[in-house]
Amino acid sequence: MTGMTRRSLLTMIGTAAGSSAMYYAMTAMGHAMPSDYSGPIQLEGNPNGTKVLILGAGLAGMTAALEMRAAGYQVEVLEFREKAGGRCWTLRSGDTYTELGGATQTVDFAEGNYINPGPWRIPHNHYAVMDYCRRLGVELEPFIQTNYNAYVHRSDAYGGRPMRMKEVLTDYRGHISELLAKAVDQDRLDDMVTEEDKELLLDSLRRFGVLNDEHEYVESLSTSRYRGYEKQPGGGEGAAPIPSELLDPSEVIQSRLWTYLATHETMNHHSPMFQPVGGMDGIARGFEREVGDLITYNAKVVSLQQDENGVTVQWEDKVNGGTNTSTADYCVCTIPFSILGQIDHNLSGGLSQIISEMPYNGATKVGLEFNRRFWEQDEDIYGGITYTDQAITQISYPSTGYLSDGPAVLLGAYTWRGPNTFQFNAMQPEERIEMALQMGEKIHPQYREEFKTGVAVTWHKVPWVLGCSGIWQDRERDYETAIQIDNRVVCAGEHLSYLSAWMEGAILSSLDAVSRLHEVVMNGE
Repeated sequence: MTGMTRRSLLTMIGTAAGSSAMYYAMTAMGHAMPSDYSGPIQLEGNPNGTKVLILGAGLAGMTAALEMRAAGYQVEVLEFREKAGGRCWTLRSGDTYTELGGATQTVDFAEGNYINPGPWRIPHNHYAVMDYCRRLGVELEPFIQTNYNAYVHRSDAYGGRPMRMKEVLTDYRGHISELLAKAVDQDRLDDMVTEEDKELLLDSLRRFGVLNDEHEYVESLSTSRYRGYEKQPGGGEGAAPIPSELLDPSEVIQSRLWTYLATHETMNHHSPMFQPVGGMDGIARGFEREVGDLITYNAKVVSLQQDENGVTVQWEDKVNGGTNTSTADYCVCTIPFSILGQIDHNLSGGLSQIISEMPYNGATKVGLEFNRRFWEQDEDIYGGITYTDQAITQISYPSTGYLSDGPAVLLGAYTWRGPNTFQFNAMQPEERIEMALQMGEKIHPQYREEFKTGVAVTWHKVPWVLGCSGIWQDRERDYETAIQIDNRVVCAGEHLSYLSAWMEGAILSSLDAVSRLHEVVMNGE
């Protein structure tokens, strides 16, 4: 352990805790930062009848519409879909969805059950989303992100048997703490730790790693308080608990199940997390109640042109046919770049190049409805997430309806990007559902017997976005160019934020764009 600094040592301790390494990595990628929202924006001054055309009625577009109308602007919103919300979308019984390529799914869930193909949880530190939910009267409930009684699973570990997260987490932490404590005891870290720090460090490792007085992590009632008992403590005769057997330290390391342990430690996954009661589109409906009268639905934008006097947009009426024209003094464009790049426009060269070069993440979500809550009834799993190395990557259990009878829906697959997503993209919906069943039954053998129905959405085939979130090729080089007001047009959305793929990023981007556009109007530029 030569050549290690004191700071490196503390980082290693943090990694054993399951947080530091993942946090720093996620921060570097722009995913682990809390929101910088500090309250409702104040658009002071009279815009004197200035008209703004907003393209897209997702959360970014409706945020702009709400704030700009409140400030006195004339506002018109054009939306491609028959409803507002964009990727803030929920599928329920009776809903029909047709993906690119023509495959159509009709959702056959029991009444009250649903799946969120897009956003599905709200971090407590996404302050703008939380504030708008408060202002719009959107009722929230807890989303269970972390459940230590759920599973971690790898096909090549422990014979493919799913392991309870609490067992792997506690034993990994205990074994690592014992190793570090032995190094301290043997004076291997004298060049990194003062004598005073040494005693404090050993005390912290005893507590953190549940070590005994000899700094050993051993089978005991103490360790079982964290990882679970062989026999639970009870009452009356024969009530004494029996400690559980520890996992072999070498097997714990070799299993690589520890790769899942830091997931819950990034700032955007800290408890508490929330979800709207009844489905994520509760947020979209909250905005729609305020600005729905401004929205023209089923309007497919085919041209965006601007000059020194204003903006002209041509759009097709998807229901009644024909091409229409809308004009305005300025435009807030929240159309995803994956779609905007296919629309005729005369945006400036720098912005146009960024638009055309930005690829979008694919993601797949499969909602599976089962006849009963076997994960609760058979395995005592109430909410939370099971992780696996299979293509489905995870299983998320519903955070509501505990102990109820009848059908329930769990998230049976959630891929983010890469080969897993491409594999699902190439399939028809029924094939994606079948794959989710095949992989899920390796964790829950009850899958086949209890399966009722399912729905599968892969975002590269969602017609109105062709992906779930924008990917920057060179954010440092291009970001400032992309967010600038381009003559009469300013773009906004999750892709123009450092909170990519989160609703918070979409709202913050919109508020920033609206504020800067308002300054231009007030200054008469």
